[in-house]
Amino acid sequence: SSPHLVQVRERIRINGQPISRELFSKYFWLVYNRLEETKDPAHGSMPAYFRFLTIMAFHVFLQEKVDLAVVEVGIGGAYDCTNIIRAPVVCGVSSLGIDHTSILGDTMEKIAWQKGGIFKPGVPAFTVAQPERPLEVLRDRAQERECPLYLCPELDDFEDRDALELGLAGSHQRCNAALALQLARTWLQRRGCWGLGELKEMPSSTVLAGRPVPLAPAFQPTDAMIQGLRDTEWLGRTQVLPHGPVTWYLDGAHTTSSIQACVRWFRQAALGQDKPHDGSEVRVLLFNATGDRDTAALLKLRSVSPQPCRFDYAVFCPNFTQVTSVTSNADQQNFNVTVENALTRCLENQQTWTRLLEEKGGQDPWLPAPLRVGGLLQPAPSRGTLLLVPPSPRPLNAPSLVFPCLAQALRWVAQGRDPHLAAPMGAHPHPAASSGAVLLREAAAVRVLVTGSLHLVGGALRLLDPALSQ
Repeated sequence: SSPHLVQVRERIRINGQPISRELFSKYFWLVYNRLEETKDPAHGSMPAYFRFLTIMAFHVFLQEKVDLAVVEVGIGGAYDCTNIIRAPVVCGVSSLGIDHTSILGDTMEKIAWQKGGIFKPGVPAFTVAQPERPLEVLRDRAQERECPLYLCPELDDFEDRDALELGLAGSHQRCNAALALQLARTWLQRRGCWGLGELKEMPSSTVLAGRPVPLAPAFQPTDAMIQGLRDTEWLGRTQVLPHGPVTWYLDGAHTTSSIQACVRWFRQAALGQDKPHDGSEVRVLLFNATGDRDTAALLKLRSVSPQPCRFDYAVFCPNFTQVTSVTSNADQQNFNVTVENALTRCLENQQTWTRLLEEKGGQDPWLPAPLRVGGLLQPAPSRGTLLLVPPSPRPLNAPSLVFPCLAQALRWVAQGRDPHLAAPMGAHPHPAASSGAVLLREAAAVRVLVTGSLHLVGGALRLLDPALSQ
């Protein structure tokens, strides 16, 4: 799977656990040296990062004699290096979304074409409910490749009287669970396992209904499948870390559709709760977005119907855990992005947020009057902590802050109230930061949504749960 959150070993797991440091080191150098020895001396080059790790993962699985390897594509499918598997047991395509547009295309149809590239002749494939046109593209790709493609029934169709309990929160995980059930059953059937749950009769109106792709039969999940769905955990996805008065809500959503799902989950998990009886509640958004993603579209999450997602503060920072890379985790360094580019993106995100506040001013009673931003504060090297906030005669009308790294952003939000984080280094003289610090220190509850980038979530997890780095 990719990307990793804290350590690269997360990408290669056996029985659910990342391989050990010893195994990783052993197989890394074995593969590296073999490739180095056999490459074309004149024109050969070593494979790039993701390709190398893919080759290494295949080698690990073969050498460790795993029974079943679940391989997630990197980007797309058709031209992804994971797609060298000629005859997998089964293929699955989850909900499509707009992402990596510079590589995959800027429409759902183009992206569906790329995803359908993993279909193989005679190998069954399953997908979940998709918009009509992208689903037709998947159907056409399956027909080209002589691949039997099926649509997964809703998870409701697998349930009897009792609802299936999912370990992953969020209503969007229900279609993922339905897909997982179909993939697991196909593998078990291939192994000759019996007693996999009785098939359920589907009403004819449900089976036909003009679908371009036939509906797969639902079945009664076995006890092991029910337990598997219930016990599933995945770091950085709808994850809640309660640390005393500060509760962190982490979700690596980074597309419009996944951000919408994240907002629904966050509203239900955090905003739906009553405010504490013994004091105020402060809500903070910690956000970053990378690559070619449309930040404005992602930040509009606060306006998603039926109710807007309201935040008292928006905090922006790069995905770096520390200002200096010397103290950072090597597994979390990105050598494709400079510090200057990352900070510039954060400042752009902040300006986008401010513009969205202006556009909503006067329409949303929870927001102040529209801001009149006539310039930006310059960074103050002597202070070093807070990089930028929009000026405003009333500082609480400009509740957006930019920090140079995750450690400083998290410390400012927690204000020494999270036992995993040190207190911030002194008070910052800017009124928006200092007044916010007072509110955060005195609030009975602080709820923080960390989203927009899996790398941001990974960096936050490293600081909030140090055991993950062991």
